Amino acid sequence: MNDEILARLAEVLEERKAADPQSSYVAKLYDKGLDAILKKIGEEATETVMAAKDGAGERIVSEVADLWFHCLVLLAHQGLGPTAVLAELDRRFGLSGLEEKARRGE
Repeated sequence: MNDEILARLAEVLEERKAADPQSSYVAKLYDKGLDAILKKIGEEATETVMAAKDGAGERIVSEVADLWFHCLVLLAHQGLGPTAVLAELDRRFGLSGLEEKARRGE
C-alpha cells in the first residue's frame, strides 16, 4: 500500500508539470524553479526539527509528511521519482550504517 501511495503522488506530481501555476501549488513551485523547491525543503526540515524538539507526536508526523512531500516534488523536478529512492534504500538494506558510510568514504 505504501508503494502505491508514493506511485500515486509521483503521478500527480508529473501531471502538475503541465498545470497552470495559478491553479496548482506544485505547478507554482515548478515554475519558480529549483531554488524555491529547495527553500521549501529547508523550511519543512526546520519545522520537523522544531516539532521533534517539542515532542509533539502529531505535529512531527505532519511536518515529516510535508518534508517528504516537498522531497518528492524535488525528485520529480529533477526527473527522478520515489522508486529510485526506494531502490537505493533496498540496496542498503542489511548493511550497517557504519559500513554504508565507509563505502561512501564518509
